[in-house]
Amino acid sequence: MDLQREVIAYIQREGLLQPGDKVVVGVSGGPDSLCLLHLLWANQDALRIEIHVAHLNHQLRGAEADEDARFVAATAAAWRLPCTVEACDVGTLAREHKMAIEEAARRARYAFLWRVASHAGASRIAVAHNADDQSETVVMHWLRGSGLAGLRGMLPAVQLSALRLIERPDGAVPAWLIRPLLEMPRAAIEAYDAAHGLAPRFDRSNLDTTLYRNKLRHELIPYLERAYKPNFPEIVRRSARVIRDDYDLLCTLRDQAWEETVRSATSAAVVFEREAWQALHPSLQRGTIRKAVQQLRRSLRDVGFVHVEAATRVAVEGDAGAQATLPDGLALIVGYDTIAVAEAGYRPTPEWPTLAVERVELHVPGTTILPGGGEATIELLPRGRLPAGWARNPDPWRAYLDADVTGTELALRRREEGDRFCPLGMGGRHKLVSELLVNEKVPAYWRDEIPLLVRVDGEIMWVCGQRIDERAKIRAGTSQVIAIELRTPDKGLLDV
Repeated sequence: MDLQREVIAYIQREGLLQPGDKVVVGVSGGPDSLCLLHLLWANQDALRIEIHVAHLNHQLRGAEADEDARFVAATAAAWRLPCTVEACDVGTLAREHKMAIEEAARRARYAFLWRVASHAGASRIAVAHNADDQSETVVMHWLRGSGLAGLRGMLPAVQLSALRLIERPDGAVPAWLIRPLLEMPRAAIEAYDAAHGLAPRFDRSNLDTTLYRNKLRHELIPYLERAYKPNFPEIVRRSARVIRDDYDLLCTLRDQAWEETVRSATSAAVVFEREAWQALHPSLQRGTIRKAVQQLRRSLRDVGFVHVEAATRVAVEGDAGAQATLPDGLALIVGYDTIAVAEAGYRPTPEWPTLAVERVELHVPGTTILPGGGEATIELLPRGRLPAGWARNPDPWRAYLDADVTGTELALRRREEGDRFCPLGMGGRHKLVSELLVNEKVPAYWRDEIPLLVRVDGEIMWVCGQRIDERAKIRAGTSQVIAIELRTPDKGLLDV
């Protein structure tokens, strides 16, 4: 295998480097990263790139790690390449953030490389993951129950901003993490090192089979090669390449479904149209829930299968008010016509004026500013001045009432336990306000926010936005009319 030719072809096919690029090369000193550095250094004129070497000492292997750092710095100096070497106490970092050593090291390393790239003005960061690493990654993800996103393995290029880091480096600029050796087997890389007289460092921790990846590398995958498929790693990589394309297509379909079903998306909640979302294919239902979680929790690396399946089932089968727990303090909440992914206990802002006090006396006629935002405007009209089409009034936030019944001493107040009135159309029969709101599918968390229009004796004349009282409707003998509108402070007349 002509590794150099294969790598250059792969770089060009995947568009990993462009003429004029500055690239930071992450170098541990091991066989893979030394091969990558040598190959890019030997072809930097042909590729028309500038190279900056970077090495992070994780401080996990004592003197050996210190020697690795000196080796990388000396190699960079011999090849006349700029080099940044730093150290990080990964053990302490892992304890502070309560994560595995391997994960803490990965996050610290990528944050370091991004910081170096930002200072060096580089838009590319090259790391030395190879084909065998890819096979191990896919198997590892499969054993953990990953979906397609994990089974596609590592990507040839990914934006640094898409990775989960402990913290984003100060002054970070957009940069891509690239993997030029991703389709090159480890044996070919080691042969390249030998052919070019390279003497890489050896990391003894790579033999420690108490570490999950090492156990896969040294025990499980060799066993599967011996007992079942001699070319097992290549079979895994072929599957990953196919899954990568399938996943890209699925993401396109998911994003289309997102545009068609999301009613609103803020930093607090993603709200779907319930009927439209429930009509989606189950794969797109899972995908949109997962995307909603990732939008609200960008630092969350994995959204587990169990959480997504439970949330999907509740969203499909649950009645209004049903909830499902999602990771990191999020919940899926089913409404009458919405499904929200939001902070647990989420309650959307009402789309009408709310009362910051229990009761507000109204100016009749006139405009009353409502504590908490919004206003109520009342006109006192002769029956003959009713606007055309008033009887077909489509606006739930405007009402026309018989002033002889309501009187002119009116107030808005909050709902109270046991409130009853005579809804229009029920022939004067009384009904609990709470029952009306349930029947009209007003979410429970909004029911106390709906103002009630009451007259001086406390009788309810209008459950605002829902139904007027039968006794207050305009009749043939009505002489004067109360015309009342509720407005929000930012939207004007409330929409239907």
